[in-house]
Amino acid sequence: MQKVIRIGTRESELALWQANKVRKELTDLGYEAVLVPIKSLGDIVLDKPLYELGITGVFTKSLDIAMLNGDIDIAVHSMKDVPTALPEGIVQAAVLKRGNYNDVLVLKDNEEFFGQPNGIIATGSLRRKAMWLNRYPTHKIEDLRGNVNTRLQKLEDSETWNGAIFAAAGLERLGIRPEETVDLSWMISAPAQGAIMIAALEKDTYVLDACEQLNHHETKVCVGVEREFLRLLEGGCTAPIGALAYVNSKTEEVNFKGVLLSKDGTRKIKVEKAIRLGSHHNLAKDCADYILNRGGKDLMLADLEGVSIVKTKVYSTKKLSKLQKKELPSSIGIEDSDFIKIRFNRISPKVMKQAHENVIITSQNGVEAILNSFTKDEINFKNIFCVGRRTKKLIENRIGKVTKVAKNAQKLAEYISKETDIKKVSYFCSDVRLDVLPSILKENGVLVNEVEAYKTMLSPENIAADVKGVLFYSPSGIKSYLEQNTTDKTAFCIGETTAIEARKHFENVEVAYLPSADSLLDLVKKRYA
Repeated sequence: MQKVIRIGTRESELALWQANKVRKELTDLGYEAVLVPIKSLGDIVLDKPLYELGITGVFTKSLDIAMLNGDIDIAVHSMKDVPTALPEGIVQAAVLKRGNYNDVLVLKDNEEFFGQPNGIIATGSLRRKAMWLNRYPTHKIEDLRGNVNTRLQKLEDSETWNGAIFAAAGLERLGIRPEETVDLSWMISAPAQGAIMIAALEKDTYVLDACEQLNHHETKVCVGVEREFLRLLEGGCTAPIGALAYVNSKTEEVNFKGVLLSKDGTRKIKVEKAIRLGSHHNLAKDCADYILNRGGKDLMLADLEGVSIVKTKVYSTKKLSKLQKKELPSSIGIEDSDFIKIRFNRISPKVMKQAHENVIITSQNGVEAILNSFTKDEINFKNIFCVGRRTKKLIENRIGKVTKVAKNAQKLAEYISKETDIKKVSYFCSDVRLDVLPSILKENGVLVNEVEAYKTMLSPENIAADVKGVLFYSPSGIKSYLEQNTTDKTAFCIGETTAIEARKHFENVEVAYLPSADSLLDLVKKRYA
């Protein structure tokens, strides 16, 4: 019997429209699908601006939890609402062809207020607020939350607002055409605005194969650049960042423009660049570096609120961004350091030349280690075997085509042993690795040439005695911590595998409800704030 794909969606009219679009496209391909509506915190808490909620992924977390709990198979999102880092186990399954990416101003009366000093505009978006004030510094911005119809009604009922800003795509998808609208083409849209994203479990190959057929390549490329730009600036709902990429069909170039502003709109750093499609992989990084090198980091830090008295101290065994640390209230002081470090070995040309045509890479660190010694043009592997979809994506973006990807090392070893005639492989690995893959291969007569491409090193720090809680991200991180520190603290663990190790040593262990740094910080906040 064919599997029925359960589509998770928020309950707003726009979210249901998007979910129904995905359902129709799946059914047109011959798949069965049903909708499963789920409420999000962003739909429940409507009395605060999004950037004051202190949560990344305010519209997506409930759907993430439902997926990880097995209640739904896929989640359909407005892609601009999706955090750049997805929870462990959840992947981007497809991006549909993009709609209108522009912002529009819906007017209450007429445009006369543009030339007046006391205009009042409504929006719940930090980006739209900053960009409007940058252009019209004497105007006032008031908060506006709710679904599209609710916001339109609030505008209609207001006696003071001159207009409110909306995403054009949302209005168009609902068939809403207010009489008086102004296209804000000067306003750089939010990263991935107008795009619909489907998220799915990394292990669900049936669903991933189905969704892959809905992917729109050009949209995927453009929103990928925009979201990478956002990630590299360490932005989110707490920083006014705009990004737009589009492909010029005549020149076959990816055109990009991005902007970072202060929250009050008084400062702005803008970047524009075009590069040939296919050579665009460093476009986001180049543009983010341009922003940061011209004072972008100082601009973001200047917007952070003042520090109050620290009541509780915690320590993260993995480096966090400054904006991630800002997720915690100022009453919680946090320090951090990488307790696990990776060092790439130099792989000699002789070793590379001796590497067999059939190559195994089981981690993204393995990919980076190879590229640390050789350029893509110097690598000439015939068959590449890897573990994990993310590793596969990195390999195909930067080295070449992957012959076979498996969920784990055991399945990959079994495939090579039983489904191929291969007798020799080269395995690019760490000095610390599991024996599963080489053992299975050797047991089945496959010669394994192990190339130590990188080292995994414990790098503990001695933390202060008054630290109350420690954030752990892996069992290796716990091992590193124990070399110099005591266990009289609360262990906050990113997942159950890490928690199992922590319980061997710590009396108090808490586990994040999602395997992500943001969820771990939420856990700390809940305990001490």
